[in-house]
Amino acid sequence: MNKKLWFVLSSMLVLVMLLSACSPAAPTAAPAAEEAAPAAEEAAPAAEEAAPAAEEAAPAAEEAALPKIGFTIYKYDDNFMSFVRRAIETNAEGKAEILMNDSQNDQAKQNEQVDTMISKGVQSLAINLVNPQGASAIIKKAEEEGLPVVFFNKEPSAEDMASYDKCWYVGTNSAESGIMQGQIIVDTWKANPDWDKNGDGVMQYVLLKGEPGHPDAEARTKYAVETVVEAGIPVEELELQTGMWDSVKGKELMDAWLAKHGDAIEYVIANNDAMALGAIASLQAEGYFTGDKFMPVVGVDAIPDALVQIKEGTLVGSVLNDAANQGKATVDLALNVALGKDPLDGTDWTLDEVKAVRVPYLGITLDNIAVAEESYK
Repeated sequence: MNKKLWFVLSSMLVLVMLLSACSPAAPTAAPAAEEAAPAAEEAAPAAEEAAPAAEEAAPAAEEAALPKIGFTIYKYDDNFMSFVRRAIETNAEGKAEILMNDSQNDQAKQNEQVDTMISKGVQSLAINLVNPQGASAIIKKAEEEGLPVVFFNKEPSAEDMASYDKCWYVGTNSAESGIMQGQIIVDTWKANPDWDKNGDGVMQYVLLKGEPGHPDAEARTKYAVETVVEAGIPVEELELQTGMWDSVKGKELMDAWLAKHGDAIEYVIANNDAMALGAIASLQAEGYFTGDKFMPVVGVDAIPDALVQIKEGTLVGSVLNDAANQGKATVDLALNVALGKDPLDGTDWTLDEVKAVRVPYLGITLDNIAVAEESYK
C-alpha cells in the first residue's frame, strides 16, 4: 500500500514539473504581440511622412527641368523698364527659370553679370543693354559658348546684329514714336491757337532729350520736330538738352529754362514721360496749370503716372510704348531659342530684315486713354 502511494505521488510530481516547464510560453507570446503593435503604429506615420516628400519631389523635378534664361535690365529705377521687367516675370512664370539682374547703368557691371549667368548654365541670354555700343562684347561672349542672345529695348547696330546668327532684337521702330508725338503736337497746336502766346505764328519750343546716341532719343528728337514742320507749322528751338530719361534732371532743366525764358516757351517736348513729369513738376512750382496759366507738355511711353497727368490736364498726350508686349515678345523669343526652337515658334511675331521684332506704338490723348490703361491690367 505504501509503495502504491509513493508511486502515485511521484507521478504527480513529475506531471507538475512538466506543466511548469510548458506554461511560460503563452505569457511570453502576449508581450511580443504587444511590442509588435506599437512598432506597426510607428511605421504608419513614417509612411504618411514619406508621401508628402514624394509629392514635393515631383514639382522640384519639374522646376529643375525648366529652361534657364539670363536677363539684364540696364537699371531697375527706369520707370518704363520697370513695367517691361514686370511683364517679363509674368510671362516667364511656370515656363522658365529666370536670372534677373540690375546692371545699374554700368556697362562693365553688365558684362560681368553676363559672365556669371553663363557660368550658371543659362540656355539663352536676354539683354537690355546699358550702352548699345556694348553689344559686340556680349555677342562675343555668347558666341564663344554657342548661346543664343535676345537684345531688347536698346537696339544694337545692324553690323553687330549681322555678326552672329543666334542673336535677335525686340523693340520698336524708333522713328514711329517721334512721328506720333509730332502728330499730337500738330493736332493740339492747331486746336488751340491761343497757345501761340506772342501771336507770331511760330511755335517756340524746348526739348528734353534722352540719352545721347540712344536710337530712341535720336529718332524721337528728329522726327517729332520734322513732323511739326512738315505740317506747315514754323518752329523756333529755344533749348535742347539731355535729361538722360530722368525726371529729376527734367525738372532741373525746366527750372533753368523757366528762369531764362519764362512764358516765352510755348511748348515742352520730352523724349519720355519721366522727363515730361519732371517738367510738369517745375511748371507747377511756378504756378502753371492753375487759372489761365498753362503750358503744353508732351511725352512718350504712356506710363501710368503720365496717364494720370493726361486726365488732370497737365500733359496733353503721350505715345504708348507697349511695355507689356515688349516683355512678352522678349520672353517668347528667349524661351524658344533656349529650347532649340525657331525664335518665332508658336507666336504671332514677325522679324524684319535685321532680325528684329517691332512692337507698334500708339499715340495717346484723353480721347483714347482707356487703351493705354488697359495695357497695364
